[in-house]
Amino acid sequence: MLQLNKLTKTYRTGDKALQDVTLTIPKGQVLALIGPSGAGKSTLIRCINRLVEPTSGSVILDGTDVTALSSGGLRKMRRQMGMIFQEYALVERLTVMENVLSGRLGYVGFWRSFLRKYPQSDVDEAFRLLDRVGLLAMADKRADELSGGQRQRVGIARALIQNPRLLLVDEPTASLDPKTSRQIMRLICELCAERDLAAVINIHDVALAQMFVERIVGLKAGELAFDGKPTEMSDEVLTTIYGEEDWHATIRDVDDEEEDTVAVEPVL
Repeated sequence: MLQLNKLTKTYRTGDKALQDVTLTIPKGQVLALIGPSGAGKSTLIRCINRLVEPTSGSVILDGTDVTALSSGGLRKMRRQMGMIFQEYALVERLTVMENVLSGRLGYVGFWRSFLRKYPQSDVDEAFRLLDRVGLLAMADKRADELSGGQRQRVGIARALIQNPRLLLVDEPTASLDPKTSRQIMRLICELCAERDLAAVINIHDVALAQMFVERIVGLKAGELAFDGKPTEMSDEVLTTIYGEEDWHATIRDVDDEEEDTVAVEPVL
């Protein structure tokens, strides 16, 4: 379980990126963070694993206060937090397999990874994960030969090979076309369900969030503006988070998607 208690981030300029954010995310729950640019979504994710240091408040993962850990303790804790990046963060000249195995750096150490001397169990797990994300045939391809969707799948496999307790996902579909975006969101949610893994997904596409996740949290100017189920999203809620706009089409897109997925009985 992940607990955020009055998490606050104030920059030296005096700007507050986060203000007293309090959330509890149970094991296995996939949560989407929505909100306008500058609302604090990426900052929140990075405060959880302390890529950005919170100014105050606490982050507690399965009873461990992440914000109180020393540098050594934090390195170990980050093994338990898989990160999936918007821009993939792959090493372009390395193969797909090598990029996936880099997720084991926190376990095998620099020199073993530099010399490509991973335990056979890690290699076997990397092959299994590549098969699961649909990239087994591309294990030996260089990362710079892949499409955006394929790169994101490599990033997912790399995060999962850490065997994390929590996934932190920053804009996984921002650079992808609509079909691939749905495939990536579906894959992330399926993998979380398979592993009983909690996830926090920063996402701009409200309709996509509504289609796939079980809980949506809206941020506005660093503060919680909404916390509820996708079915509770309304024009009024979206106006509160983003400002005045005609939101009917955004919500209707989700309804249309649900209608499209209803099985049709064959005509005999």
